[in-house]
Amino acid sequence: MKKWILAAAVSAALAGCAQHSSDSLALPAGVTLLETVSATEAGVGIPYKKFQLANGLTVILHQDSSDPLVHVDVTYHVGSGRELPGRSGFAHLFEHMMFQGSENVADEQHFKVVTESGGTLNGTTNTDRTNYFETVPSNQLEKMLWLESDRMGFFLPALTEEKFEVQRETVKNERAQRIDNQPYGRMYERFSQAMYPAGHPYSWPVIGWPDDLNRAELSDVKQFFQRWYGPNNATLTIGGDFDELQTLAWVNKYFGDIPRGPEVEPLPKTKVTLDKDRYLSMEDKVHLPLIRMALPTVYGSHQDEAALDLLANILGGGKTSLVYKNLVKEGYAVQAGVSHPCRELSCELSFFALANPAKGGSLKETEAKLRASIAEFESRGVTDEDLEKVKVQFEADTIFGLQSVRGKVSTLAANQTFYGNPNMIAKDLKRYANVTKEDVIRVFNQYVKGKPMVVMSVVPEGAGALIAAEDNFVAPAPQVAAHAIDGELKVAEAKSSFDRSVMPKSGDAPKLKVPTLWRDNLGNGIAVLGTESRETPTTEIVVYLAGGHRLADVSKAGIANLTAAVLNESSASRSSEELTQALELLGASVQFSASDYQSEIKVSALTDKLDATLAVLKEKLLTPGFKAADFERVKQQTLQGLKHSQSNPNYLASTGFARLLFGNDNALGVDAGGTIESVQALTLDDVKAFYDAQYRAGNAQIVAVSSAPKASLMRSLNALGEWQGAATSLPALGALPQLEGGTIYVQDKPGAAQSVISIGKVSLPFDATGEYFKAGLMNYPLGGAFNSRINLNLREDKGYTYGARSRFRGGIETGQFLATASVRSDVTAPAVSEFIKEISGYRDGGIRADELEFMRSSISQGQALDYETPYQKAGFMRMIQRYQLADNFTSEQDKIVAGIGKGEIDALAKKHLNINEMVIFVVGDKASIEKDLKALGYPVKDLAL
Repeated sequence: MKKWILAAAVSAALAGCAQHSSDSLALPAGVTLLETVSATEAGVGIPYKKFQLANGLTVILHQDSSDPLVHVDVTYHVGSGRELPGRSGFAHLFEHMMFQGSENVADEQHFKVVTESGGTLNGTTNTDRTNYFETVPSNQLEKMLWLESDRMGFFLPALTEEKFEVQRETVKNERAQRIDNQPYGRMYERFSQAMYPAGHPYSWPVIGWPDDLNRAELSDVKQFFQRWYGPNNATLTIGGDFDELQTLAWVNKYFGDIPRGPEVEPLPKTKVTLDKDRYLSMEDKVHLPLIRMALPTVYGSHQDEAALDLLANILGGGKTSLVYKNLVKEGYAVQAGVSHPCRELSCELSFFALANPAKGGSLKETEAKLRASIAEFESRGVTDEDLEKVKVQFEADTIFGLQSVRGKVSTLAANQTFYGNPNMIAKDLKRYANVTKEDVIRVFNQYVKGKPMVVMSVVPEGAGALIAAEDNFVAPAPQVAAHAIDGELKVAEAKSSFDRSVMPKSGDAPKLKVPTLWRDNLGNGIAVLGTESRETPTTEIVVYLAGGHRLADVSKAGIANLTAAVLNESSASRSSEELTQALELLGASVQFSASDYQSEIKVSALTDKLDATLAVLKEKLLTPGFKAADFERVKQQTLQGLKHSQSNPNYLASTGFARLLFGNDNALGVDAGGTIESVQALTLDDVKAFYDAQYRAGNAQIVAVSSAPKASLMRSLNALGEWQGAATSLPALGALPQLEGGTIYVQDKPGAAQSVISIGKVSLPFDATGEYFKAGLMNYPLGGAFNSRINLNLREDKGYTYGARSRFRGGIETGQFLATASVRSDVTAPAVSEFIKEISGYRDGGIRADELEFMRSSISQGQALDYETPYQKAGFMRMIQRYQLADNFTSEQDKIVAGIGKGEIDALAKKHLNINEMVIFVVGDKASIEKDLKALGYPVKDLAL
């Protein structure tokens, strides 16, 4: 087995981040330094300092001056697992509630302040924790600490019944959009009921049961907050470019006054056992029958977790796995895999397969093949290559996860929250490195062999005969707790030692660090645009080929995607499995894909393995296998995927709206994935012909972000120097249809819980400094930001949706304006009316002075976040390359943002926001929405599939 090769490279790359470090700080009163960790001490890891305030708040600081930004994360050790039976959904509800203002932060001000500062923000909830985070330019750090501390210590005084009701409706809309209106959406919550005993913290969904949400009262919400959201149950993690002493002083100022909350004890890690195989099933609006099988194993950080992870990868971790070989390769499943997800209290070894209807779609047969794969592992055992590839993958994934400050902060925060130790990377790498063949066999025998499973079948409506077996499990009736928490609470009220109503001022604007670019050409003329980035020892390369979906005749829609899929399979000399294993052993990936105007090849590699990775790319690119078996398999997968997409309302909305705008006889009116009819007609000869036209050196340009210097990287890229072929011209763009503006088109989706609304028209092609760019500035207060007019109206004021947006999307030839939202079915017509009101009102009344200032501040400061990760840098560089922009085109954009006035923006709104020039497209339950839509006074027409 190869040595554990990457630790030294990671350590060297990360050591440079530990700047301004000192163990003899003059700490603010009440702040205690608990530990200092440098990358060199850890061997491999993230340098940080860990502090604690007198009230128990844990503070972790990670300095990284590579970009002028900071990422702030507040993680509370409370998720849905801390809820009581019958009172589910509170942790997730709080994720929403805590963006609604606090005693000193006005309603919607949190979003406004962060966005106006040029930042991004969000919050997430899972079974075990809730986190809130912001990424902002470094001069905005004090504001973020003010915002986060005010909602930690001063949230309840601003909590009203009205806010509670609005957010309860928002959560219901989120559930409708993500669960009720999605294929297989209700599978996960029913599966958890079967896997975990009634009352177990994982037996109910994170988002909560609808009845529990309806039952919740404002007093429950207040009790839940007081119980779990104290500083002693939280970790504040800050990463990025900041002054350590100043930051500690701010942390102590803003968080130090908040009193300690009730003590929090760990939840018991009670082993979950099943008495027998539990079968359950459901019919759903789906095309592909799905089987999910799982059994409980250990818990997160358990000594056997690593061995079980490796077992899952061998069983079903990709093209070299047993499940792929037995189900996908043989055509019995469109997709299949095995994973070992772990949470704080429990892990599961989980199998899934989407059965191929072309082979009958029987889930009984699919189950048998999954179980046969388990039996095959028992007889086959573990090879040296199995261990090596999984270990290299784990370590490579760890390295790639350190490419952003957010990734490092999230890792530190999670490790502290669950294990009390931010410094887990080296320990995790070691425990995976130490797994032996005997360990994998042992955990298989101990946790998997002969153990009962939960087996769930999800089949199309009316296809109950396809289930794996008759149901033998019925979920018990839910328990209902009287209150949201156990016991009485005695929580001290927070009192501030300073005037919190005064928002901190911004610091001096940071100096933007735009990537330093270099240009060169390969011997065959392919242009290369590159930059050196030494934050991690990695290389990201994207080969762009002009053409894509637009290169093909509309009658062969889908050929670009299908060709890319075939190129992801065998070469002339090696099978798909052999190529996959070669890349896995390198910790690398090579992926072909296609979109409307481009085919792409994405390469991710550890820099010291780049030459070997590019050798695989060269083999796949220049000597494709074009094997009939590969073609038939990926074609069948594509067809089944297209049929499956017909049950996805967002897919129907996207493809239907494009068809309205651009027509059936135009490539832009047909999805790049093609239609069932067009893909069905494609042949292997079509793939070969498209390959000959598309994959030519003359069509190619390369963007590269690497820790290697230019000379070294160009030597590596010369592996592609023998690639030949002249550029291929695009065919003429077909004529666009004449749109009937002011018309509502309806596509029926019977029984839909939500309607997907799309409003828009054909609009401007892309430009970086002209009318398209300015139109985007104009739209920003209308629908481009969270606190835009459209979103605040439909989501926050009306409670119709989980989110609503508008935007201009421009390509090389043309573009579109689009306003969209998924709304509750019963408010479809009122939501359309509100969209029209906001778009027309903005066009007629123009931008307000405060909106203009908000747009200027947000857009200009947001550039500090644009170039952090390698793929962000690559995207920025590709824009320059593709549209032949000057390297400093962002300076021209800055001037436009600073100089554009109300008159110019209002003129753009007048020109581009005439609702009578737009079409309105609704995907929903026609029977229940059509009458109210007709009452709006617009013509209503059907749009058939």
